Amino acid sequence: MHALPQSPDTIVAAATPPGRGGIGIVRLSGSRAPEIGAALAGHLPPPRRAAFARFVDAQGQPIDAGLVLYFPAPGSYTGEPVVELHGHGGPVVLEALVARAVELGARRAAPGEFTQRAFLNDKVDLAQAEAIADLIEAGSRAAARAAMRSLQGEFSAMVQALSEAVVELRTYIEAAIDFPEEEIDSLADRELVKRLDSIRDRFDAVEQSARRGRLLRDGMTVVIAGRPNAGKSSLLNRLAGYDAAIVTPVAGTTRDVVKERIHLDGMPLHVLDTAGLREAGDIVEEEGIRRTHAEIARADRVLFVIDAIADPTCEAFREEHSRLPPEVPVTLIFNKCDLLGPNAPGIRLIEADSLSGAPCIALSALTGEGLEALRSHLKSSMGYDSPDAGAVSARARHLEALSRGRGHVDAAAHELTERRAGELVAEELRGAQRALGEITGEFTSEDLLGRIFSSFCVGK
Repeated sequence: MHALPQSPDTIVAAATPPGRGGIGIVRLSGSRAPEIGAALAGHLPPPRRAAFARFVDAQGQPIDAGLVLYFPAPGSYTGEPVVELHGHGGPVVLEALVARAVELGARRAAPGEFTQRAFLNDKVDLAQAEAIADLIEAGSRAAARAAMRSLQGEFSAMVQALSEAVVELRTYIEAAIDFPEEEIDSLADRELVKRLDSIRDRFDAVEQSARRGRLLRDGMTVVIAGRPNAGKSSLLNRLAGYDAAIVTPVAGTTRDVVKERIHLDGMPLHVLDTAGLREAGDIVEEEGIRRTHAEIARADRVLFVIDAIADPTCEAFREEHSRLPPEVPVTLIFNKCDLLGPNAPGIRLIEADSLSGAPCIALSALTGEGLEALRSHLKSSMGYDSPDAGAVSARARHLEALSRGRGHVDAAAHELTERRAGELVAEELRGAQRALGEITGEFTSEDLLGRIFSSFCVGK
């Protein structure tokens, strides 16, 4: 059991989304759920069997009619007694049922409170609980499959196996410290270096799978930048498949950020077209350029578009290079390659590559030539090689915890090889174990739980 306080309250909420529908479900969870459910429905059927019932108010007048189900503890979603009322999906009807349950002693559930109770009662770990929300919010079939893998425990199993390898090595080293008379010379054992390397490789594998899952869930943010009239808006329209941005021969047509969400083989891609980078002609354009730089700082990648006809020596990128955030990767896009000779695009790529080592792609936003190469580049640059191969639903906090855990293992390897300090090696491995435990909820603060479950929908 998790060492966190659990509420004795019985909670109630509509488990179906707001609005009108054929069916609406009201869910109760807690010790008084059977009592309140029986008062509403007149009776409770045998566990896990649906029965017809009329749901009544305090005066015995019908509120609705439908099915009632009872799930005794611990064989329920939350691990507590759960009652579900399946009626008609009108908001007035559902609110009347919830209000009557409150009159009978229930409390309205907070967002995610049902799933939080499932976590506290060891029905799911924290990664699985988050996967439930990810499955509900999945924006593609690939994202839904990745969330289902995590919900079924694949991600948790990967993290647990990695944690067990860390614990096993830490136990061995601590034994060498505590029982030197047993001649366990761990610090001189070359095999330990190999085991540390193996653990680092396993961190890499888990991170790769989690990173793909994070992309499926959150997507990749790409900012299209460059000089006015380089073809930025045309490139956005070509990627989107329709005219999302206005395109004219007039320089500075785009004044504000234009955002589009598209999919590349199931990977969400957030593409932002921005105002052209140049000396501002007026206060409106100046604000647009300021917003461009702000979006570039938050991007996963910048596509810097160069007019291969008007700017054959890449002066635009040369001038802007020092103003671009060094931590944000840049891809140079040589547009209008359809207007160049057969050898010119290659020459431009060689010249540009010598500027910063940035990858370069020649294309035509007008004809679509080279667009498939850009799509492939975007997928490979984020480690997304196939729609969902091996991906598990993951969040930014999971990747951050994996990164910290990997950092502790790297520090342990340094202490082992450079200083041969067994106590420090063991302590670094303990830090790695704790970082991994944060993913599944083995080590979790109430504050973190509050932030996680508050993002869930009410009734889940």
